[in-house]
Amino acid sequence: MISVLAQERLLGATLGCAFTGTIVFEQRRRIYESVSYYQSQAASQSQMKEPIFGKKSRSEFALQWNKTVDQIFVPVIEAISSRRW
Repeated sequence: MISVLAQERLLGATLGCAFTGTIVFEQRRRIYESVSYYQSQAASQSQMKEPIFGKKSRSEFALQWNKTVDQIFVPVIEAISSRRW
């Protein structure tokens, strides 16, 4: 038979584990709720913002950017290629 002292320790350990599990569960639940709340807030705010550039302006900017990069780096690439690196 289990002694009274062992039963008390077992009961204390069981109650401690249950209490700790409850606390951990509640903390995780609150964290997940706050994360989903802030994600929904960020999503609703991003939908309300108007883009700085329209789609046409962005594509024109991208085209200009690519042309500029090509103009800068083509001579460098050609110089490296002529040396057969």
